[in-house]
Amino acid sequence: MHFGIISPPVPGHIHPFGALGRELIARGHRVSFIHVPDLAGRVQNEELEFIPIGASEYPSGSLAASLTELGRRKGLAALKFTIHEVARTTDIMLRHAPDAIKAAGISMILADQTEPAAGTIAQRLNLPFVTICNALLLNREPNVPPPFTGWRYHPSLWARVRNDIGYFASDRLTKPITEVVQTRRKAWGLPPHRTPEDSFSPLAQISQQPQLFDFPRQRLTDSFHYVGPLRRPKALRPEFPWERLDGSPLIYASLGTLQNSRPDIFQLFAEACQGTNSQLVIAHGGGLTREQERQLPGNTVAISYAPQLDLLARAALTITHAGLNTVLDSLTFGVPLIAIPITYEQPAIARRIAFRSVGETIPLPRLTPDVLRNKIRRLLALDSPYRVNAARMAEAIRAAGGVTRAAGIILAAS
Repeated sequence: MHFGIISPPVPGHIHPFGALGRELIARGHRVSFIHVPDLAGRVQNEELEFIPIGASEYPSGSLAASLTELGRRKGLAALKFTIHEVARTTDIMLRHAPDAIKAAGISMILADQTEPAAGTIAQRLNLPFVTICNALLLNREPNVPPPFTGWRYHPSLWARVRNDIGYFASDRLTKPITEVVQTRRKAWGLPPHRTPEDSFSPLAQISQQPQLFDFPRQRLTDSFHYVGPLRRPKALRPEFPWERLDGSPLIYASLGTLQNSRPDIFQLFAEACQGTNSQLVIAHGGGLTREQERQLPGNTVAISYAPQLDLLARAALTITHAGLNTVLDSLTFGVPLIAIPITYEQPAIARRIAFRSVGETIPLPRLTPDVLRNKIRRLLALDSPYRVNAARMAEAIRAAGGVTRAAGIILAAS
């Protein structure tokens, strides 16, 4: 078969799709990623085929400028900017992807749950599609808070009312995206989406969360599958100066690829780790200059890009903005976490870290070297219950099946 991937143009979604695509390729199939030309290099680095669209509306350099601006924003401002950009790329996708998909002979769509155009494009072309949940689930339930809030889970009437209000506010915020899709569906003679769930596949929905890293749910369909992190090694991995590791308990720190323009936070991490008898490795994704790397205090190794899984296999603790991929990679190795959420779904992911007691969280306004240092010492303690709970999560991830199970579900649905 020839699978076509429709996804947001950000690394946190591209990496899991890369792993899933490599698994399908290993089974003898073709996999192509459809998006604006700026993504060509990143997609090819994932060892997938690339189909460019929308070059005239989204010329070279547009994506980098957008992501740089996004990295400067936080909280609601970042969310509103994201919605504007998603509406823009969704419109490009709806106008250009169908012809590109037909020309390429694609026979099935792998649709990221956060890209609402994907299911509509599949329906327009009468192609089967599977929904891939690379982010926190968007599936709604009365007891489950909206994924862009840091609200506690609570199965009570007051919490359900709070959640209803949150979902209503979410629908208002994302209306610019919804209107783009609904306008195109009307023009194509497709029925309108009444709820966000209407855009999900009836064949299969696959989440890279393990079930244990979610709030309790009762309303998922039989076609929904928790498979755990979607991972499959690439042929090439980033280099790392392994000789600089000194055998001290390893703390891995990352702010991901969209929130890494924060040298002040990386500096704070290094200050907090002093006096903890540990070694800090910072993967800053280009957020620090060479001079800023050298000025970091303490026993610190800073590098732009690191082999994350290889380092986490040695780590005792992760400090993170609560990006889902870093969180799941850490828990795969039973590594507890300190989460410092900044924006998007990060507060909701941090809330799940606390709910499952696999780590602790620090609100960004309360982040100081002393506060972080105290939590580091608590989580590095040999009798830390977080370590036990993280090990239990690692077992759940191993049992979930990962990319191998996900590929099997996709092929069975085809």
